[in-house]
Amino acid sequence: MKNEKAIVVFSGGQDSTTCLFWALKQFKEVQVVTFDYNQRHRLEIECAQDIAEELGIRHHILDMSLLNQLAPNALTRDDIEVRDGQSGELPNTFVPGRNLLFLSFAGVLARQIGFRHIVTGVCETDFSGYPDCRDAFIKSLNVTLNLSMDESFVIHTPLMWLNKAETWKLADELNVLDFVREKTLTCYNGIISDGCGVCPACKLRKAGLNEYLNTHKGGMYYGK
Repeated sequence: MKNEKAIVVFSGGQDSTTCLFWALKQFKEVQVVTFDYNQRHRLEIECAQDIAEELGIRHHILDMSLLNQLAPNALTRDDIEVRDGQSGELPNTFVPGRNLLFLSFAGVLARQIGFRHIVTGVCETDFSGYPDCRDAFIKSLNVTLNLSMDESFVIHTPLMWLNKAETWKLADELNVLDFVREKTLTCYNGIISDGCGVCPACKLRKAGLNEYLNTHKGGMYYGK
């Protein structure tokens, strides 16, 4: 794939930043796209901008504010408390149609700039109950994008079957574990690096890093 070009769906978080470094190893040219849907933690857009600028990567920001109107929830409203799903319900951080729209628009952008590969950090292993992070959905959408635009896009999901500890391991293998830990924003409360330590995203990130460090790095302790 070294002669190919890829666009990475990029939030500035742990997963998409790990995917970005993965893509930089795999492809000749990489650009990133971030979606502005008036999200609760808007600092992620600034974080994504800072990372792209530091790495010298072209950064596209697309306006998806309509999603905020259509799908009010804990990620699009700061007056709704973030909580996990109960009794099989989806977490209230699930934004209906988000990955469907993001990947569809990433496909349109990829076609416009002549790119064939689309990279996204969705993961079924630690997908928190989100149906649009499942492998079956990605494969289905890949076919749909190709049929809709008569193209041969390939959607890559390097984290699909990794848990959070394995995602940290991948970052370490790419020699960017410290970069990902210190410069990414995963926290639902908008705190860069180790985050607030209490929101669902921070708990998942923290548990994964603790597991990886304890297994591979001599039991170093992570955070709060």
